[in-house]
Amino acid sequence: MNLTVASSPHIRGNFRTNRIMLDVVLALLPALAVGAWKFGPRALLVALVCIVFAVGTEWLYSVLTKTRNTTPDISAAVTGLLLAMTLPSTVPLWQGAVGSVFAIWVVKTLCGGLGQNVFNPALAARAFLLLIYPVGVTRYFVPGVDGVSAATPLHHMVMPSLPEESLLDMFLGNCPGSIGEISALALLAGGGCLVWRKVISPRIPLAYLGTVAVLTLLFSKAGNPLLWMGYSLLSGGVMLGAIFMATDYASSPVTARGQLIYGIGCGALTVLFRYYGLYPEGVTYAILLMDACVWTLDRYTAPRRFGTKEGGAIK
Repeated sequence: MNLTVASSPHIRGNFRTNRIMLDVVLALLPALAVGAWKFGPRALLVALVCIVFAVGTEWLYSVLTKTRNTTPDISAAVTGLLLAMTLPSTVPLWQGAVGSVFAIWVVKTLCGGLGQNVFNPALAARAFLLLIYPVGVTRYFVPGVDGVSAATPLHHMVMPSLPEESLLDMFLGNCPGSIGEISALALLAGGGCLVWRKVISPRIPLAYLGTVAVLTLLFSKAGNPLLWMGYSLLSGGVMLGAIFMATDYASSPVTARGQLIYGIGCGALTVLFRYYGLYPEGVTYAILLMDACVWTLDRYTAPRRFGTKEGGAIK
């Protein structure tokens, strides 16, 4: 009898990395299409630059380190696309390229590659760009009108006051903002497809959005509390962050309880940063801070093995 000795996992499913990443790309296309419709072809150019530099950086790293080329798994392309979705269409293209290189080279490959990164690469890159190039990342312009800046709904809420746009406009994407953040409808449609395809679990998005909803309803800052809650959910990067960023496999918990705590923490920190932070948005740093807690969450929310007690002793 021939025995094959191999490392785990010994039971494999039909899920493959490239298939999962392709599902994520397809799920992001509706939001990207709305961004291109609203901001014009330059939104697609920003996305293309971010993707090309992300994939190129991963390929170059594999060449220089003489390791396996991992670009076919499409994960680098997903990172580049996600980064582009968090940026305004007016961002200088070279800043998008710098962000993509940072996301892949520093946050992903230097930590061990796919599945080894502690932080979400796209959000870490956005935080890096926000630190060194804040104007390029936070300045928005009225589409089709050169040199006329536009205040996003979040900027109105800082005053505090309700945005000029209606909730329906924000739900559909008729408002200023980043390329992939403006249409809650497109993001929800993409997220629904990922849940249906069993690529992500709804625990983290529901916990995240539910926490933001409850806190902004209880601690409304302007106008009708229900309206304030609605604008808080539809403005900025809450939908994009909850559905596509916080659910990153490598940087989110694997246990069910851990995912719920993680989502609640992301939502609470988002509201805290929006209310008391330097910038109107709080999603980026909220998710990154919770990413740093994932090991602890997994450690203390792991289910107990049957027939054992703490310390591993058999009852």
